[in-house]
Amino acid sequence: MNIMKRSFGFTSEGKEAYIYRLSNESGAYIEVTNYGACLVSVAVPDRDKKLTDVVLGYDTLEEYEKGRAHFGAVIGRNANRISQARAEIAGKVYQLAANNGENNLHSGPDNYEYRLWDEIETDDGDNSVTFGLFSPDGDQGFPGNFRIMVKYKFSRGNEVSIQYMGSSDADTVANMTNHSYFNLNGHDQGCISDHWVKLKAQSFTPVKDSGAIPTGEILPVQKTAMDFTMGKVIEQDLDGDDEQIRYGGGFDHNFVCDHYSQGHKRVIARVLGPKTGIVMEVLSDLPGVQFYTGNFIREQTGKNGCTYHRRDGLCLETQYFPNSVNEENFESPALEAGKPYRTVTIYRFGVEKK
Repeated sequence: MNIMKRSFGFTSEGKEAYIYRLSNESGAYIEVTNYGACLVSVAVPDRDKKLTDVVLGYDTLEEYEKGRAHFGAVIGRNANRISQARAEIAGKVYQLAANNGENNLHSGPDNYEYRLWDEIETDDGDNSVTFGLFSPDGDQGFPGNFRIMVKYKFSRGNEVSIQYMGSSDADTVANMTNHSYFNLNGHDQGCISDHWVKLKAQSFTPVKDSGAIPTGEILPVQKTAMDFTMGKVIEQDLDGDDEQIRYGGGFDHNFVCDHYSQGHKRVIARVLGPKTGIVMEVLSDLPGVQFYTGNFIREQTGKNGCTYHRRDGLCLETQYFPNSVNEENFESPALEAGKPYRTVTIYRFGVEKK
């Protein structure tokens, strides 16, 4: 287990960023950068023990500065959408940036992914690196001075743990996630429609229209295209005639994860890449997960000069539900002043034999 640090170049403001490689004894590794606290690479063995990088990303810092697909990004303060870009917090309404039609998406254009985070700690024994960021009162339109840390850890068992820790001096929203796009056949292997996905979610939150704001209902997935409870190949319903699928141009929906209780971590998803046999399990202590099939990835150059296209990666963004700050029927993402914010998501990798 060891950590290697190297320069990732300089931002447009002239500040140096770094890449950190966390390896284990098998040779598998992850790479993260303090620019945006982004997850840059996850290289794990396939069924033939060949290391395969399974997350989409860029080769250069400049590309991360210009990119708008959120590859590997830590999203905050609030992940996903807020209706009308208006958030009601402790009885007061706050106006946010409308950057997704009339709605706010991922906290607006001034997202945490475009900021240089501080290196708080690198721990060789724990095989982890921790980044920190200070978000002042009024930042992105949210109240409270918010101090946040994100800890990446890579285990001997090829588990990528992402832990979020923070606090605010005023009531605010705290709903952070990681926006990595996964392709378990390899980041450069094209469309993920052949992936098999199982979601431990008996319900989902349907959306009103293509703006992807939930109706406020929690509906069963049974007998709908949203039913992944037994597992299925994505392409089975990806381009079907289901109204919800038409709204999102594919899957871009929040699923209500089974057996939620605050602070309780459990397996919420399992994904298989058929070409490599690589399996990914997702563990979370949050109530929801946004399953997104990369419907809006624009053609662009990614790592090692490959070209990414629409649906070349899938996301499983653990979260409080979209627009939950304004929806009484949903678990609240509110963080009370002085209370700790703490949540963890784990992406655990293995292989399925032929």
